[in-house]
Amino acid sequence: MEKLQHIKGTPKGYLALTTTCILWGTTWVASKVAVAEIPGLQLAYIRQFIAGSCFLLFFLLVKKLPLPTLKEFKSLLVMSLLMFVMANGLSTWGLKYLPTGLASLIGSLFPLTIVIIEWIFYKKRNVSKLTFLGLLIGIAGVAFVFYQHMFEHHLDNDLILGLSLSIIAIISWSLGVVFLSRHTLKINPYYGMGWQMIMSSVIVFVIAHFTQPVVPLASISHNSWMAVLYLIVAGSIISFIAFIYSLKTLPSAISSLFAYVNPIVAIITASILLDEKLTVTILIGTIITLIGVYLVNYSVRKDQHDVIVEAEI
Repeated sequence: MEKLQHIKGTPKGYLALTTTCILWGTTWVASKVAVAEIPGLQLAYIRQFIAGSCFLLFFLLVKKLPLPTLKEFKSLLVMSLLMFVMANGLSTWGLKYLPTGLASLIGSLFPLTIVIIEWIFYKKRNVSKLTFLGLLIGIAGVAFVFYQHMFEHHLDNDLILGLSLSIIAIISWSLGVVFLSRHTLKINPYYGMGWQMIMSSVIVFVIAHFTQPVVPLASISHNSWMAVLYLIVAGSIISFIAFIYSLKTLPSAISSLFAYVNPIVAIITASILLDEKLTVTILIGTIITLIGVYLVNYSVRKDQHDVIVEAEI
């Protein structure tokens, strides 16, 4: 009975997944609001420092957990660089120059980039025809949406910069996922995430003060601070807790659904709150992209199932 429940998932697991989808989708909009006034890297380190401090204070003072070992700190530092300094920092910076929907759509491509990274660097699997088709469809969908925005706003340096930052960010996130799959940490995942956020906030702070102008905290408007607060509480604390919980309690095929829902939530929310155009072209491009992501996820799960069956035989 317990095994069957694990396969189907639990009600709390589905609630956690729904929470993740809604909150992570809307944080794209909150970030877009904040970067209109706060430089992207400055926003990233403010968010990471406060959220990371909340996690660490809880686990160090309340749970009385010991400090990670030197080996664990090394792994946490690598994860921090890939997933928070590069992925979160650069995607936040890139959002300054991209429409919210396009940025969130690029962010949904991480299953595709994970497959490409594992194929190129680890030769983990041969790319099946279905996987290759999914890759082509996913990239074509983003190109479709990008063409729509390029047609409307023309291809300028800001659009190129935003696109470049977002692509580097999603590749970095994928590298972090691949690294984590090969270097499993034995510490509490929320505790480890707190350390990653704190380390990344210090690194991004230094980088920001050398690469971008920063604004005095006192000059930030009330609306921007509310967006920052939402990013910290909803985007960095509640949604991460819900995401990790859904990974533990739901089958991977279900817990990965957030990759399809997040951009839809972001695009709809941005059209309502930010008056970003929601055209038929953008909707078609979004659907095409998500179909590509689904095909890649499906083909990878099918390949893994076939390998298990062959091993059992």
